[in-house]
Amino acid sequence: MTNPATSGVELPEMDLLRKFDVPAPRYTSYPTADRFNASFGAEDYRKALAGRADAKEPADLSLYVHVPFCNDVCFYCGCNKIVTRDHSRSAEYIEMIGREADLVKEAVTGSTELEQLHFGGGTPTFLTNDELTLMMETLTKRFPLAQGGEFSIEVDPRTCDADKVKHLHDLGLNRMSLGVQDFNPDVQKAVNRIQPFEMTKATMEAARENGFESINMDLIYGLPKQNRGTFEKTIDQVLELSPDRIALYHYAHLPNHFKPQRRILPADLPDTVEKVNIMFDAIKRLTANGYRYIGMDHFAKETDELSVAQKEGSLQRNFQGYSTKAECDMIALGVSSISKIGSAYACNPRELEDYYAAIREGRLATNRGYLLNADDEMRRYVIMTIMCNFELRKRDVEERFGIKFDETFAYELGKMKPYVKHELVELYDDRLVVSAKGKIFVRAVAMHFDRYLRESTRAGGYSRIA
Repeated sequence: MTNPATSGVELPEMDLLRKFDVPAPRYTSYPTADRFNASFGAEDYRKALAGRADAKEPADLSLYVHVPFCNDVCFYCGCNKIVTRDHSRSAEYIEMIGREADLVKEAVTGSTELEQLHFGGGTPTFLTNDELTLMMETLTKRFPLAQGGEFSIEVDPRTCDADKVKHLHDLGLNRMSLGVQDFNPDVQKAVNRIQPFEMTKATMEAARENGFESINMDLIYGLPKQNRGTFEKTIDQVLELSPDRIALYHYAHLPNHFKPQRRILPADLPDTVEKVNIMFDAIKRLTANGYRYIGMDHFAKETDELSVAQKEGSLQRNFQGYSTKAECDMIALGVSSISKIGSAYACNPRELEDYYAAIREGRLATNRGYLLNADDEMRRYVIMTIMCNFELRKRDVEERFGIKFDETFAYELGKMKPYVKHELVELYDDRLVVSAKGKIFVRAVAMHFDRYLRESTRAGGYSRIA
């Protein structure tokens, strides 16, 4: 049988999409972040950091830094951000990142060399070149960069000219993700993000000239003023630029949750059928032009590390989406950031004042989190394997966790019957396979193995699949 991870994706019929298009978690963690609670605090995080060296197989280390500042607000955005042009605020923030890094460094055991580093936001390129230099020096004094590691940054071309691109590479960064969303001027105006095609092209050309090894481009479908025709032209321009990876996100209009979205007129949004067709059109075009469908909303060229990781079975999911290095411990610094150390998740406060207060008091800022039990560990493995590989081998689970798969997961296997009936999932004596047609629904499949979702009456506020 063809490995599902290499067999491409098949688009389902519209009636199947209506039937299985349900709200579902994105599974950047398990349990999902809405299950984290205040009973897990700073001391629990400290214990997790101190226990790294005691692991049977010590994990490589990854570092995430959240930079919350933006010059302007994009109306669609649901990220934790601070809109300002005052760089005294970013200077103070860098100082606090350094102090938090010291607190972590005091507690952590095991190797402190970084295999991965990622700056997210907000807008990391809000920082000036001098601020970026200070930030990198602040971090690498405590956590040196490993030879051959992956060091990436989220880039807004409106705040990242060719000079800054060169500076980023000189600092040691070797991968970038460009925010684009849509090249259509009417769509850009409707979401308050004016970003001409030539501006993005200049940033990408500078990245290639300076030796960036992988370039991702973020797109969003379902935005105001968008339709199949306009987005087809955007895809034409994306293919012209030929990024190594593409993330095609679904816009969820939730103005009650995200205040900037109230500036978007509901009448300007494409209807459900149009939105689904925009997604289908984009998937067809991208997969016909050399991009592998990695899963959910991610695509990568066959030669890109993301595709290679999936072929080799080392793909993982974390709070940044799909990633190439399996089982890294992740230290996360900054406001609202979430760390994953072994069996522990540790989350910092969403409000800047709360984060600063903890750091000034000389304590880790963790205000909620979660410590996985044995059942959680097993289900995390099952869910992440399905999400990354589209296939789950029963023996792998049985040997790893000492259970009989069909007995332990009898309820979950029963929930697969509708998916099997509609040829979205294939069940065999030794494995579960998400079919090419079922790949679009992979998180709906995975969520049936989520004990907390089954036992909870909370909807969780999850976005729909399409």
